[in-house]
Amino acid sequence: MAKGYRQGRIGEEIRRIISEMLLSDLKDPRLDSMISITDVEVTRDNSYATVYFAPIGVTGTDEELKKHQDEVLEAFNSAKGFIRSRVGHELKLRHTPELIFKVDHTEEYSRHIEDIIRTL
Repeated sequence: MAKGYRQGRIGEEIRRIISEMLLSDLKDPRLDSMISITDVEVTRDNSYATVYFAPIGVTGTDEELKKHQDEVLEAFNSAKGFIRSRVGHELKLRHTPELIFKVDHTEEYSRHIEDIIRTL
């Protein structure tokens, strides 16, 4: 489904606001590692915004990476109300979208494809 122009702009603004909050406002120790907000998809009616994030520079086994991603997801979900209120305040929308946080698995997928190509 194609993004509309308005949804794209709102998504980019939400991404910018959350990225700034990660640098200065969110004090949860689970969010101390480098985290990239890769994309934000907003529904057509602006009622939901799916925020995709990826921890950067985390090394270890697959189990350790999964554990770290789960901790970051848990931290985002616990700060969801605070983040949503800040987004609503800065965007000045009549209705602030409900935020849904998801891990972006693009990097893992690209690593998997690289491994397949390397074995050929």
